[in-house]
Amino acid sequence: MSVPFYDENLYMLNMKNDIEAKNAEIIPSVESFLATDKASIPSLSVIKQLAIAIEAGKKSKSVKSLLASSAGSSSAKGKPGLNLSTVRALVLREKEEKISTTFRHDERIQSLIRSLFDAGGDFLKRSITSGSEGTIAASLPRDIHGAPPDSLLVKISEVIGSFRSLRKMTLFWCRIVDEMRRFWSEEQYIPGIPIDEIPDLNSCLLYQRFQVINCCLSRKRRHEIASDSLDVVLRVASSNTESGTSEVTVPANSLLYARLNNGELALRLGADCPFSNLTMLETGEKVYSPVTQEGPLLTEDVIKETEEFVLRTGSVGAGCSQLLSDMQAFKAANPGCILEDFVRWHSPPDWTEPEPSNGSVHSSIASDSRGQLSSRMQKEGNLWRELWDTSKAVPAVKQTPLFDEDLVVEGILTDLEDLPTTELYGPLFLSLLGLGFVMAEAKLAEDNNLSKLFYECKDYVVATCQGSSWNNKVDDICQVYETVETMMVNPDEILKAMKQAEESNMTTSVLKRRFKKLSLNLVGKDEQTKKSSPRNANSDERLSSSTQPFSSFFDSKSSLFAKKPPKPESTSATPVENGWTLV
Repeated sequence: MSVPFYDENLYMLNMKNDIEAKNAEIIPSVESFLATDKASIPSLSVIKQLAIAIEAGKKSKSVKSLLASSAGSSSAKGKPGLNLSTVRALVLREKEEKISTTFRHDERIQSLIRSLFDAGGDFLKRSITSGSEGTIAASLPRDIHGAPPDSLLVKISEVIGSFRSLRKMTLFWCRIVDEMRRFWSEEQYIPGIPIDEIPDLNSCLLYQRFQVINCCLSRKRRHEIASDSLDVVLRVASSNTESGTSEVTVPANSLLYARLNNGELALRLGADCPFSNLTMLETGEKVYSPVTQEGPLLTEDVIKETEEFVLRTGSVGAGCSQLLSDMQAFKAANPGCILEDFVRWHSPPDWTEPEPSNGSVHSSIASDSRGQLSSRMQKEGNLWRELWDTSKAVPAVKQTPLFDEDLVVEGILTDLEDLPTTELYGPLFLSLLGLGFVMAEAKLAEDNNLSKLFYECKDYVVATCQGSSWNNKVDDICQVYETVETMMVNPDEILKAMKQAEESNMTTSVLKRRFKKLSLNLVGKDEQTKKSSPRNANSDERLSSSTQPFSSFFDSKSSLFAKKPPKPESTSATPVENGWTLV
């Protein structure tokens, strides 16, 4: 796909200015961000700085190795002894540690961190239209695998891209991870991230991990509530036992007890709510849905690892663990239940209801009158039967966790501290890019003069970013983004350039038609003598080889604004009207 129109002179001028400012050791202030117009899209300079980080990050495997290489500590790698290189490396490492400590405790950095993690603040809060076309516009960040425009990750992207030193960009990211670790230890939600949503697989992996952290905190809180509720039930049961009464009076709406076949009352543990009108086959008591353990939170990398593990080993251990956990919770909530009760609740298709009776046969309750399990459930050695026989009545909150929230979050935070550089700066770049296009679309979609060009830019970015090698085309993406920014800031300049391009295309079109006519005349004149002279074949080949480059040149010019990639050149002859053939 060809790159949509951009002003090359303007791009080169901006690139020159960026190169001059590249080495400037400037820490952006909160005030500078607060002064940002809420209706303006992120600056091109910020986008290009993230692009520079992507390119530079290709030389480093991870965040820590990038910082180490910037300090020059890698120069002594593999060189034993206290030689000059080792001493130099130690000095540089000590200097880097001092710089890192100073950076982390810099008041401007602390202020930026506080502003980013202030849930009630307006720091970098943009005016994002959410009208009738809001849903369509908001889909672009998901199309390019970025992050929602109003998320914390987008704000982090803009702040990190505002630094002019790759080392400071990376140090600030490490400071972000430190703050996230503090929020987790204090059981605070990360602001700007949904508090209880499963990972959005259409967003970038970085955003998915942020979602997991908040979701784990919500799960921990639910676990605490369920544990407290169970303690209340146990206290009530204990007080009834200590009262010394021979029988326990059960309130009509109580969820505490279920009556067994022998008439005794058994305590319900971990019961959530009645399940439809289902009753237990043996006791006739209501079936209650238990509070069960929640399954794992699957990000795209975890899904990939799980699939590879299953394909490699054929193991279904995780599924068995979940099934056993559900059985234990069901038994605790439904004293006196049998496997058939569990199947009716957990897997209704594996239970067949009895056929209506004709009334001629009267018998006591039997298996055929109650219904029956499916054939797979009745097979000898059925896994469900084996698990049911070994399971005990244990409420979910007292079971060994299937998904350890503390362990998972600790693993995520550790990974974030030493991410592969491509997994850090790539998502930051795409997330901020998505915000820019969402905001631009809200303004330019209704502009009759600029909407066509904008959507060509958008289509190009979406098509490019969906490719596996998009990070090799960040310069082209930056050029397209510059066109969009110019449309927002200085539309007259774009309109003028478009007019000049149209005039140039008109001239090109005239020349192309003349050239085609000339080539057709040449072909028509030589058609009659082609068969008589064997040298005509060579002449035709020379004509074809000489005309093709010009034809390709015009085709490439005319496809400058094409939404689809230009068709590949064909070496075969192309039929045209009037019976002629263009070669």
